[in-house]
Amino acid sequence: MRNQIVAVTLTVILLLSIGMVFFVFTNKTISNTPPKIQINYPYNGETVSGLVTITGKAYDYDFDDFITVEVKIDEDKWKSADGSKEWTFSWDTTLFKDGKHIIYARAYDQKQYSETEEVTVYVKNEDVSSVHKWALLVAACNFPERDEEKLGNGGLYLAINLSRYLINDCDYPPEHITILFDDGWIRSDNGFGEKIAPLYEVLEPKSLHSGAATISNLEVVLTNLIDNANMYNDSEVFIWIYNHGVGNDKYKFTGGKILENSAIFMWDGIIKDSDFGSMLSNLNVEKTCIIVDACYSGGFANRVIFSLPSVLSSGIPKNGRIVITATSKFRKGYADIKKGPLFTQFWLEGLVTGKADGYRPGLFKTGRRTILPFFKDGKVSVEEAFYYARCKLRSPQYIKYRSMQPQINDKIPGDTFL
Repeated sequence: MRNQIVAVTLTVILLLSIGMVFFVFTNKTISNTPPKIQINYPYNGETVSGLVTITGKAYDYDFDDFITVEVKIDEDKWKSADGSKEWTFSWDTTLFKDGKHIIYARAYDQKQYSETEEVTVYVKNEDVSSVHKWALLVAACNFPERDEEKLGNGGLYLAINLSRYLINDCDYPPEHITILFDDGWIRSDNGFGEKIAPLYEVLEPKSLHSGAATISNLEVVLTNLIDNANMYNDSEVFIWIYNHGVGNDKYKFTGGKILENSAIFMWDGIIKDSDFGSMLSNLNVEKTCIIVDACYSGGFANRVIFSLPSVLSSGIPKNGRIVITATSKFRKGYADIKKGPLFTQFWLEGLVTGKADGYRPGLFKTGRRTILPFFKDGKVSVEEAFYYARCKLRSPQYIKYRSMQPQINDKIPGDTFL
């Protein structure tokens, strides 16, 4: 009898508990508070151009973990933004007419939409300079939940240094330079921590364009770059990519790439060298420099190892282009998490300091310095900087990195610009 009373009592308590939970949940559902949203950038009344990263924040006091954000421009359809509490949306302004446009954003907590936030901006994509030079710098370095494979913010710092060199020494207009990095956010602890600021906030000058290193952004920027550069006979194009390369280090001598294309990781997927070649197929500029600083990247230059040609063509090397890779198709590359990839560090050093002046191809294009004065003209070409970096990777100080074997495919007569 006593056991029956206890059992009944426990059953009543259980039923009351279930009822209370149900009441609280349904009551919370009924009294749901709509989320709130704000647009942090661009600012109201601002003039924008090129690829614009729209950023903002969203809040919800009921279902904060289930917020989604949508953005639209003028009367276009609503499109999903990346992120929730902190969100971004990449907008290609070149697809819109110059003039006034309205950016709309709204948040959804799976129950109700927020009030719509809006910002008015003015698009101006007219040519801002009579100098016909364009550059694209790409780095996808710090994939989430993969700390052991993160490359830090060194790639971003090197991209910024490259942009400064192009602006100050090569007369590239800042408005013609785009930097794509990670998912468009800077992270604390040199890339290993939490998101702290969108990319545009740290770039100087502010007229530099920026965005996430996604495949769609790469396609957008390249399309715009190609359309503009093809308009002029004196155009120059510089493209630098620093990402993880696709390979298998279990295969010590080949990286598993004998019958495979070289490929790189973007933030949201993989691009093969042949894919990149297709993206560049319409580029008709006689002065184009392309550098891919990634593991197993030789295929981008149609090279395997020791300057030997690859059976699988990327379609990238063409007349008027110089294509450089930091490694052969079979070898890994190396980088510093604070300074960026080693090869590009040396290549840029050779240009900026003038130390690369007079460097020659040498045997198997491994590079050699010269003491003959007539090879030095007081200027440094792209090729000389390549052979300088190649030599430095064989020096005693860096001997453990000599296996990288950078590759070059030069289809520009004479010394190249920069």
